[in-house]
Amino acid sequence: MPPALLLVKRNEHTTDRYFWAEKGLFGAQYVEENHFLFPSLRLVIEQQAELEAAASTSKS
Repeated sequence: MPPALLLVKRNEHTTDRYFWAEKGLFGAQYVEENHFLFPSLRLVIEQQAELEAAASTSKS
């Protein structure tokens, strides 16, 4: 299963972020602070970069 970013909206002002990795579900803050422990996170970052590049190309 590929990694995933999950957003959980608790109410209109609070949204919790989680990262689903091979070893389970982790809070986004923990993942941000310990990103080197999550090599599958690179896939998400690369996909996001590709989407942003495609979006900027289509706007030109």
